Amino acid sequence: MKILTSEELKKAETTLESYLPKCIKVYGYLLGINRKKPHTLEVVVDSWPHFKTIICRTDLKNKKSADYMKKVTLFSTDGQSLKRMLMDDSAIDWSTYFLIGGLDDRHATLLKEVCVTRQVPVQLFTQVRLMTLPDPSRLPGLDINSDTASRISSLNESHIDLVNKTWKFGGSAQGFRNIQKLITNFPSCCITDDQGNPISWVLVYDYCALGLLYTLPEHRGKGYAKILISTISKSLRAQGYSVYSFIEEENKVSYRLFKGLGFTEEPAYRAVWFEFNN
Repeated sequence: MKILTSEELKKAETTLESYLPKCIKVYGYLLGINRKKPHTLEVVVDSWPHFKTIICRTDLKNKKSADYMKKVTLFSTDGQSLKRMLMDDSAIDWSTYFLIGGLDDRHATLLKEVCVTRQVPVQLFTQVRLMTLPDPSRLPGLDINSDTASRISSLNESHIDLVNKTWKFGGSAQGFRNIQKLITNFPSCCITDDQGNPISWVLVYDYCALGLLYTLPEHRGKGYAKILISTISKSLRAQGYSVYSFIEEENKVSYRLFKGLGFTEEPAYRAVWFEFNN
């Protein structure tokens, strides 16, 4: 097992391009890290330079890591390689609560078997569809009136509390810190009211996926979500980012929204989130 250096992370990003979209969450983290976005991760592989398994994990030596939820993301092309790494005590810290997110569900059985061997409690957190937009030219033309167009902008630090309070997984001090990191370091897009207050917004996670899409209830039904997704998707592609989003299985509204905007689902792929030691 090897912890990748800065230069090796750039090479790993290039290597993963041939495995898209199934490696997209790990790839997204590397996109951010290699573009000097702040993070509390370290990346390990089973071998170098020809790796079969790559894991993004919390860097416990980073003093800021305690400010955020402990999360792990991984990608593997080989089950045996993955099992060896999961059974290696130095690969993942299994002693506390953490999430493994964006796991290809074909590895779910293997993961559960490892947890039985390790006597680590595990439960499914959520299952999602992967929606990607390889070509922004597929976005439909939207009729945006001049008033709405003039109110499209980016979120700033004064908006953190509002986003945190409305986020499904927010409302806590940890959520506040996470959103603060996203707003201050990653692209965002919002529509404001006449007083300059956000009424609809979308952010980009630290693994470079679209997320936290939300419109205040009293402003729904005006097409704001379509405008925001279209606007930020074009901007992300222009900056060299992949354009994608994870949509929870039960979220039919968001699924129809993204599909209607030209995003396509990877039919043979499902990503799952598991939580441990809960």
